[in-house]
Amino acid sequence: MQLSDAEVAAAGITQAPVAQVPALVQRRGRWWCERCGQTNLVRLPDGRWYCPHCVVLGRLTSTSQLYRFANAAATAGPLSWQGQLTPAQAQAAREVTAAALARRDHLVWAVTGAGKTELLFPAVAAVLARGERVAWASPRVDVVLELAQRLQAAFATTPLVVRYGGAPWPSVAAPLVVTTTHQLLRYYHAFGLIIVDEIDAFPYTAEPGLAYAVQQAKLGAMIALTATPSVALRRAVSRQTIGVSRLTLRFHGHPLPVPQLQLVRAAQLPNRLAPRLLRQIAQAVTGAGRLLLFVPAVAWLPVVARQLQHLGHVATVHATDPARQAKVQALRRGAVDILVTTTILERGVTIPHCAVMVLGANSPLFSAAALIQMAGRAGRASTSPADPVWFVTPHVTRDLLAARREIRALNRAVAP
Repeated sequence: MQLSDAEVAAAGITQAPVAQVPALVQRRGRWWCERCGQTNLVRLPDGRWYCPHCVVLGRLTSTSQLYRFANAAATAGPLSWQGQLTPAQAQAAREVTAAALARRDHLVWAVTGAGKTELLFPAVAAVLARGERVAWASPRVDVVLELAQRLQAAFATTPLVVRYGGAPWPSVAAPLVVTTTHQLLRYYHAFGLIIVDEIDAFPYTAEPGLAYAVQQAKLGAMIALTATPSVALRRAVSRQTIGVSRLTLRFHGHPLPVPQLQLVRAAQLPNRLAPRLLRQIAQAVTGAGRLLLFVPAVAWLPVVARQLQHLGHVATVHATDPARQAKVQALRRGAVDILVTTTILERGVTIPHCAVMVLGANSPLFSAAALIQMAGRAGRASTSPADPVWFVTPHVTRDLLAARREIRALNRAVAP
């Protein structure tokens, strides 16, 4: 662990640290934050300096201290997951496990629904078996909460803790930590393996301190997972500075659903959805069983939801909605027919038998990568691999075309 003096006092920790370091230090005439690695700090009126970049974890000033604690021993149990990997998954699992044991960074570049989580289980088990701790991190809280359930089922006898903003500090050490990437700022040389799930997602890509946190927290390898790697990651692959395992086929062997473009008048979004579009939404709910409907702004949620009330049970969800997990579960079990959502659910959420529609898909907030991820929520079950996807838009954009082009290219790559 790596905690500030304020955090140690607030948590009542009495354990003696193995090291105590200034939170902010001067290097080559510039102030540097030891917690997040950032240098453009701010001077306070009283002459002290503070770091605005990691202030979400508590303010650090030039008079603050960081305490680094020894990693507590924790016993892990064996892998209890009894599922079967496909040949492609098994090959990727062998590559990832070899990289993890050799402490080499590695990228798993896999289409949505390829089964990335399951193929990581052998690598996690191998690192835990040699007595080291594992962190499975994601930039998104929703992904963390869903992963925690799956990992606890896969490692049923292994102590596991979940870390995210607002969660209490765990009272016991655990060999398996499922956490948001922000919480890695509270660890120092703690993990023999760190898995960063959805590494291209916001806010990881927008905050350089998070990549620094991964490097500071790990003792061994970093395994990155994504269906839509950033330009920097693709460049690292081409330069062979990071290993890569590619999966271009979903676990059930069916192609990715190709989004259909649905052109509408700009004036119809979001206030006056056309009757034809409403009929299409009704057919999607009837055919797939449920619909995940993405919109570009929180202000759209109640406006769109009101127009859909006659089509079934409708709910809305966004990043600050405290009931968002309960609403996703309600969609899964059929208590909600249509879930209108912002991009908070574009990643890490698996809902079988689910159609997808993106309203206002021309929005500049929807990058090609985001559109691919949203489309990837459909067709994830082997019993409904062709769940429909629609991009509803007043006009076609480059990102829309790029998303459809990449999905088609992935399908061609595995076509017989």
